[in-house]
Amino acid sequence: MATEIALLDSHALIWWLGDELGRLGRSARRFVEAVDRGHAVACVSTLSLVELSEQARRGRVQLPEPFEKLVTRLESTPARYLVVPFTAAMAVRAHDLHAIPERGDRLIAATALELGYPLVTRDPEIVAAVGGEHLW
Repeated sequence: MATEIALLDSHALIWWLGDELGRLGRSARRFVEAVDRGHAVACVSTLSLVELSEQARRGRVQLPEPFEKLVTRLESTPARYLVVPFTAAMAVRAHDLHAIPERGDRLIAATALELGYPLVTRDPEIVAAVGGEHLW
């Protein structure tokens, strides 16, 4: 059986790590629970890490550990997490996604398209613009 892999959008990441699983849709919740059990891989964009850091600094999310330690843990556990840097190829993909008005969402959508992975998102603008498989 192949391991399930998907890219988390920033909201999904923030709610998952902030222990707000109730804010995730059924499929998204099932996916992150599979990651927690070691049966799936969550891709995390470095762009989402920036948004997570900002939310933590503003006190809008409580992280289970200091931010730096969290990032180190994500990077050192490739069987569960894959931290994905933003690349020039992703920027080229984003160039054609201006139907998604928010820049951060556009960049996350471009990342999912470039990787060829489903996106864990509830954002209808992203889903409409990129189509394809998504989880929520």
